[in-house]
Amino acid sequence: MIPITIEKFVQMYMKSNKGENKDLFMEELKACVTDKKNGVKCIQCKKPIWAIGSAISGSHLCFKCTTGETDDSEDYEIDSVCKR
Repeated sequence: MIPITIEKFVQMYMKSNKGENKDLFMEELKACVTDKKNGVKCIQCKKPIWAIGSAISGSHLCFKCTTGETDDSEDYEIDSVCKR
C-alpha cells in the first residue's frame, strides 16, 4: 500500500468524483480510519479492513474482498493506518 494523508486522498478522489459531497466523504473516510484503528474486521473474511475501500464502498471490507486482487502495492491507504 502507498501511504497518503486523508486530505490528499479526498482531494484526489473529488477530482474523479465531482458529484460526491466532499464533507460527507471526508466524514465517512475518517470513520473508517477510526474503525480500522479499533480493529474492525472485514465482514467477509475477518481480515483488517481497507479504510479507503471501505469508505468508498460503504462496507467494512479488506482490500482483497473489495477488489478481488491480492497485490495492493500500487493502491493507497491512509497513512495513519498503513502498514509499510
